[in-house]
Amino acid sequence: MTQYERPQQIIEYCLKPLVLDENSPQAQESVKRLLHVIKTLQLAIGPKGPRAVDFSNMPAIVINEAAHGDDA
Repeated sequence: MTQYERPQQIIEYCLKPLVLDENSPQAQESVKRLLHVIKTLQLAIGPKGPRAVDFSNMPAIVINEAAHGDDA
C-alpha cells in the first residue's frame, strides 16, 4: 500500500512518469502551483488534518475521445 500525505510526496509521485527536468522553470512553476492546490485542499478539510492519498487503490480511467469531440 502506497500512501502519501505530504504535498511534495504526492506531487513527486504524480509527475514521475513525465520524466521532467526538475530544474527547468516550467517544472518548478508546475510544482509550485500543485503545492498551492494541494495545501489549499488540505486546509479546506479542516481540523481533521491532511488526508493520505493511497495510489494503490487508484481506479483506471477510460477516456472516450469520441465523446469529447475528437472525430479522428
